[in-house]
Amino acid sequence: MMSNSWLLWALLSAVFAALTAVLAKVGVQQMDSDLATWVRTVVVLAALTLFVLLAGKWRNPLELAPRSLAFLTLSGLATGASWVCYFRALQLGDVSKVAPVDKLSLVLLTLFAVAFLGERPAGREWLGIGLVAAGVLVLSIRR
Repeated sequence: MMSNSWLLWALLSAVFAALTAVLAKVGVQQMDSDLATWVRTVVVLAALTLFVLLAGKWRNPLELAPRSLAFLTLSGLATGASWVCYFRALQLGDVSKVAPVDKLSLVLLTLFAVAFLGERPAGREWLGIGLVAAGVLVLSIRR
């Protein structure tokens, strides 16, 4: 079933991430980037709260496994730091330059997944990751 395909969800994530960058660039033009990040976060919190409630998926987070809560908390802190940095970069630079450099996260996450999760990408995957890294370098070099 296509609705359970990781590829479909990953492609949708890419579409929404692209929209996020363009919409955020317009949104931060006339306000502080940190305040813009806060507004975005409040909107995400409200939308996800509504989604979880309407989907009948609500559970008391304090009843979840402590390890899961700890790692989700760390992930949330990393997300917040990423958003603050991303919005600041968008405010200062062109979205067509900021977004590709942000995708260096693909290279870093692969290295982290190998080091901490024991994942082993195939040669073809390493080639793709290397091409992303090369693309980031090309895009970030000043002319």
